[in-house]
Amino acid sequence: MSPRLKLRDIAFFERPVQFARPFRFGAITINATPQLFVRVEIEVEGRGGAVGASAELLVPKWFDKRPELSPAQTVDGLRQSLEIARGLYLARTGYLTAFDLHASCMGAQVAICAKKNIPPLAAAYGPAEIDKAILDALLRAVGTNFFDGMAGNIAGIDARLSPDLKDAEIAAFLSSRKALPRVAIRHTVGLDDPVEGEGGVADPSENAGANYFKLKLSGDPVADVARLARIGKELETLGRDTKVTLDANEQYSDLTVLHALMDRLDRDAALRPIASRLLYVEQPMPRDVTRQSPLGQLAAHGFIIDEADDSYDAFPAARALGYRGISSKSCKGLYKSIVNATRAAKWSAEGETFFVTGEDLTCQAGLAVQQDLALGAFLGITHAERNGHHYVDGFGETPAAEVAAFAAAHPDLYADAGHGIRLSIHDGDLLTGSLHATGFATSVHPDWSALRPLEQPKSLLEKSA
Repeated sequence: MSPRLKLRDIAFFERPVQFARPFRFGAITINATPQLFVRVEIEVEGRGGAVGASAELLVPKWFDKRPELSPAQTVDGLRQSLEIARGLYLARTGYLTAFDLHASCMGAQVAICAKKNIPPLAAAYGPAEIDKAILDALLRAVGTNFFDGMAGNIAGIDARLSPDLKDAEIAAFLSSRKALPRVAIRHTVGLDDPVEGEGGVADPSENAGANYFKLKLSGDPVADVARLARIGKELETLGRDTKVTLDANEQYSDLTVLHALMDRLDRDAALRPIASRLLYVEQPMPRDVTRQSPLGQLAAHGFIIDEADDSYDAFPAARALGYRGISSKSCKGLYKSIVNATRAAKWSAEGETFFVTGEDLTCQAGLAVQQDLALGAFLGITHAERNGHHYVDGFGETPAAEVAAFAAAHPDLYADAGHGIRLSIHDGDLLTGSLHATGFATSVHPDWSALRPLEQPKSLLEKSA
């Protein structure tokens, strides 16, 4: 039996994060955004109390890209998602498993957010962050690490939100997991990032020895083809076996425009360095268009959904349209990632290949990157986009004592190579050994006294005024 718990408190905090360089994806360029921190207190039946934590950037214009909303309004939507989830979770007063809490609140969370004009992807953010902190506290109370705890289904995950699966299939998948000892980084090349020369794709001080590259697309096939041809030339100079993924962040308006890009990839000799390395294409079209557009012959190229992954039934629906994969992101929900990985394994055993990928948008050095890295290593994801440390200068504005604590507790993950403490990349890989610490992949919690309370979302303030 999975241990049961009661929630005692949920508190939200934030810290400003200034980017070291602009990051342009889709239709937005980010220079700064807050990082969220969650602190929960729980009581575990028969084991006493424990405190857990999680962290994630509050990223504008990704969860909700509607053009009529400002970047600040989309961040407010995430804050509202958190506050709504807090109320729902704390209203559950009896002893429940961690997954009981999640599953019993998700329907109401999506429904309440919909009434407040918050889309499902943003609605899931609040539960996703609370769930991670609860799991951290639960693992600490029981005295075990994430990998062993999840293999034994400590959270009590079942198929109530995924009726295409059986409880036993999820349990069997979890028990079969062996943590990867290392996960390769996939180096992001944003739309404003230089391609050639110093700071470019082939600059080792920039790419950190990565063997995998994630290339952002603008949605304009002509501009994207020209830029991909330049990037391909740079990759050819590296002299090692590199692979690439392409990410359009919903910018290709429809199948016709997407066909124009893929036809060039198939036929244009200048794009052969990209086409020969291509693993998959991520979320090419807007999520609403995606749901109405079977890929047809394009499916042979290997497409995955990311922003369209806004519910537990998104992956089966995408499979029916010709998609082969789906992204795992802590900010979308760790339980959904586990369910989708179970599906991919089950479907692949039936003869076709389906997969889960690691696409990091919101993970900064410290708590966030460690928990997302552990989730990927548990699911068997061999390489993951890791742009957090790249666009922010290491730990950014995190207090020095907190940074030092993370570095001391996780020496395989962090090092100071003369430019401050940053993620330590070993031949293009991140090591996962220290993530076996008791709790959810961390021996350290943030310095709560150095954080400010989460800013209240404007609409909630207006309602209470």
